[in-house]
Amino acid sequence: MNEIVLLKLGEVVLKGLNRRSFEDKLMANIRRRIQHCGAFSVCSKQSTIYVEPQEDGCDMDGAYAACRQVFGVIAVTRARPCAKDKDAILNCAKAYLDGELRAAKSFKVETKRADKLFPMTSMEISQYVGGLLHEAYPHLQVDVHTPELCVHVEVREKAAYVHGPSQPGAGGLPIGMGGTAVSLLSGGIDSPVSSYMIAKRGVRLELVHFFSPPYTSPQAKEKVVRLARELAPWCGRMTLHVIPFTEIQEEIRRACPEDHFTLIMRRFMMRLAEAVARRTGAKSLVTGECLGQVASQTMDALTVSDDVCTLPVLRPVIGMDKEEIVRYSRKIGTFDTSILPYEDCCTVFTPRHPKTHPVLEEVREYEKALDVAGLMERALANVERIKIAMEIPETQSVSE
Repeated sequence: MNEIVLLKLGEVVLKGLNRRSFEDKLMANIRRRIQHCGAFSVCSKQSTIYVEPQEDGCDMDGAYAACRQVFGVIAVTRARPCAKDKDAILNCAKAYLDGELRAAKSFKVETKRADKLFPMTSMEISQYVGGLLHEAYPHLQVDVHTPELCVHVEVREKAAYVHGPSQPGAGGLPIGMGGTAVSLLSGGIDSPVSSYMIAKRGVRLELVHFFSPPYTSPQAKEKVVRLARELAPWCGRMTLHVIPFTEIQEEIRRACPEDHFTLIMRRFMMRLAEAVARRTGAKSLVTGECLGQVASQTMDALTVSDDVCTLPVLRPVIGMDKEEIVRYSRKIGTFDTSILPYEDCCTVFTPRHPKTHPVLEEVREYEKALDVAGLMERALANVERIKIAMEIPETQSVSE
């Protein structure tokens, strides 16, 4: 029998009467993520999703890697199916895990018997297979507590499955089950991590970036597009809305006190992001702000920013320190791009002494010198929309 991929469900199993809709969404997401790897059957039984190749030449490595990045899956393993017979299971373990068994110094066999009609108990299967493996590989020591290799046997409805240790999946909930949010994506480290973390809760993302030529370069814009593409294997298909921001920043510099530049700029960003949310049906905004990290991220400053919003503002990294955020950034593969030395609009006209404890009424008064509605209208009239999807190797194609 061909090798398959087994995916273990996480929080989805706790969803009660709604569980089926979560499983259906998860399987649809998996099918979409692996469609470039060949023809696979994807089905769910007993809290496990089976990803089985339907033809020779399927890219098992690619499918396995893609499945590890699908939210809703807690563990992933490649397995070999065999007949539900004790000797077939033993022979499958010898053939499929021969290299691992020869390399290991200690082992144990762990069995799960989901098919309760199978005539042997889990313990009996483990003892039978483990005993004969020990005879076949006499160098191995049995260690039931901390073995170097754990041989897993699962006896399920259709077949028995043999595999080595599982690898962690992405966890979380299937994308699409948590609604849609607009995530503000800068060129820094924090906002890609914030986008990843909210997507992990099943939220589909629309991305917004503010671009200020000639103060920000085309390379800075390309950097953000690259960040969005690096998020796509985790977050799925997205649209990046690139909003021109030059006129707004120049008007703020012309008409407002210098120490309030960043605060008023952030208020415009939140207004524009909420306008995109209204257009796309999103129900919340997401930012990468971390409490106290910079002057615009004090409690008073965040209160001033949120004043212009009617939608909820979600801040997944608000309580994390920089080292934690960097660790996540490295994990999801955005760190190296985030540290490329291209400016973003947040560094344009940075005040020498930014206001850290602003007064909301004062900020509102300063904004009266600006044509807020006109600036918003012109910015939204010139939004560039870039479709973001996972990049597919040139030798493969995706059916629509």
